[in-house]
Amino acid sequence: MTIHLDTHSNGVLRVIMDNPPVNALNINDTFEIAAICDSIRHKPEISVLIITATGKGFCAGVDIKELEEKEGHEGILQINEACFQAFRAVHECAVPVIASVNDFCLGTGIGLVGCSDVVIASTGAQFGLPEVDNGALGALTHLERLVPRQRARQMLYTCETATAEELHGYGTIYKHVIPEELDSTSLELASKIASKNPLTIRTAKRSAIGIDTQDVNRSYRYEQGFTFQLNLAGEGQRARQEFLDGKRQID
Repeated sequence: MTIHLDTHSNGVLRVIMDNPPVNALNINDTFEIAAICDSIRHKPEISVLIITATGKGFCAGVDIKELEEKEGHEGILQINEACFQAFRAVHECAVPVIASVNDFCLGTGIGLVGCSDVVIASTGAQFGLPEVDNGALGALTHLERLVPRQRARQMLYTCETATAEELHGYGTIYKHVIPEELDSTSLELASKIASKNPLTIRTAKRSAIGIDTQDVNRSYRYEQGFTFQLNLAGEGQRARQEFLDGKRQID
């Protein structure tokens, strides 16, 4: 997968995920997203960051094939650390982060979006956690920032998805627009934010992080412990192998 950067003269930086056909995030690119977000602290010329993707959808989750190519538990250890760092870095990014979501947003995508400051999505986009079907847990922390708690748990247990329209009804998505207008709508909002005083915007972001009622990092780390437990029990490997053998598809 390649992470493309698109820098605009007005201080807007677009981070574009590009791994056809479904934008499954591998370990290195997940770490790269973390590094990009962390680097913004030392780039005063950047005022807003947009995370988006090309192709069929925003993110299908982790690259299951890559995990199974690793020896022993190395794949789970690496991807869990990569996801933790990426979600942390998005949440703690020095500038506002806009998630611009096309079509589907699953697993890792939920973590990225749930840690963003503002979400814009294409109409009909699907949001969900297929983790239970994959013998894993994680990102319920972030899903609960997008839908009410009991709805999030129902989605966790059943692996069902929610639409952009539903999330807009909760007020967690700023706008949903037709796919052809997604990029322009995201850039319009980013440009509006970027037009504000840069120091004030960065200070506002620090303030917003400071008053967050949820310790996102600690909560997600707690979830990850159960993913390790399932992996040690063999459930993670069994579920991933079923997917690779074509016995199950991620809806």
